[in-house]
Amino acid sequence: MRSLFRLGLAGALLGLLALGSYLYWFSINPLSPEPKIYTVKPGSSLRAFTTDLYQQNVLPDKFSLVWLAYLKGQSRDLKAGEYRFRKGMTALELLDQVIAGRVVEYPFTIVEGRSFRQVLQALADAPRVTRTVQDMSAQQIMASLGYPKLHPEGRFYPDTYYYPGGMSDLLLLQRAFQKMDARLQQEWEGRDKTSPLKTMDEALILASIIERETARPEERDLIAGVMVNRLRKGMKLQTDPTVIYGMGDRYRGNLRSQDLREFTPYNTYVIKGLPPTPIAMPSGESVHAALNPAGTKALYFVSRGDGSHEFSETLEQHNKAVIKYQLGGKPKPVQTDKTVAAPTPR
Repeated sequence: MRSLFRLGLAGALLGLLALGSYLYWFSINPLSPEPKIYTVKPGSSLRAFTTDLYQQNVLPDKFSLVWLAYLKGQSRDLKAGEYRFRKGMTALELLDQVIAGRVVEYPFTIVEGRSFRQVLQALADAPRVTRTVQDMSAQQIMASLGYPKLHPEGRFYPDTYYYPGGMSDLLLLQRAFQKMDARLQQEWEGRDKTSPLKTMDEALILASIIERETARPEERDLIAGVMVNRLRKGMKLQTDPTVIYGMGDRYRGNLRSQDLREFTPYNTYVIKGLPPTPIAMPSGESVHAALNPAGTKALYFVSRGDGSHEFSETLEQHNKAVIKYQLGGKPKPVQTDKTVAAPTPR
């Protein structure tokens, strides 16, 4: 009997040694998953997921990954989501990935200077997003975010946001809204205290105008300086991007003199001060410039045609710059003391 017991114990020990050796080999052996998405559905067990990987020729058997998870005490820690596995990774690395929930993430980008309508279109085109806002009005979207009285323009921070498949579009908007709110508050606390801007909303409006006026980062604070100088003097801002925004779908690529005379709440050739809302999504740098303008005496600027601008302190200097850069050097009657002759092309 003792001999049989010893033989049985030896056999068991050899079996455990063989199993351990196999699990060690299994855990470090390079795998060859296909370059595709592997999905763990909510509520799926590790055993079901392992079986699925075996059937797709990712794993050499159905059980070893489960045993490894039991040995690590992580058999119930599988995270649902979409996964992409690297060729040559080990089974242990694969297990760590699905336990940690390192899922596939998709990029969604809000571009500086884009309107809320353009942001919604980009969101509608984003892959693997759960769509909830497509039939909502702008007011309904803001109400869903908890701000029913806020206009959505300018409220979403331009950046690239990464999200797992299935995330709702509203949650993506919430992340962008919170980031803009945080940046605006940060810049407001560090603002130039002599600024004529009275509220953070006014700062956001001016930042959106700056964003639309120049594509040159080094000009942002100069543009801000001109706008702030005009606000202090009670001059109309006379900036084309606000006119274009107020025209909406009627804008066809060119501003006519009659467009500059037409009243809309956004036509800064007609109204005094800032328009009622932002006109685009400003970058953090434009928010900073709006609250920290350059110390300049300039009251005018005109496009040089290469994306940069000529800044002038007097109307006479400005008119000469308009003749040089906008009229081909040929003097013509200058109709107004407009701030820019044409919007910066986007």
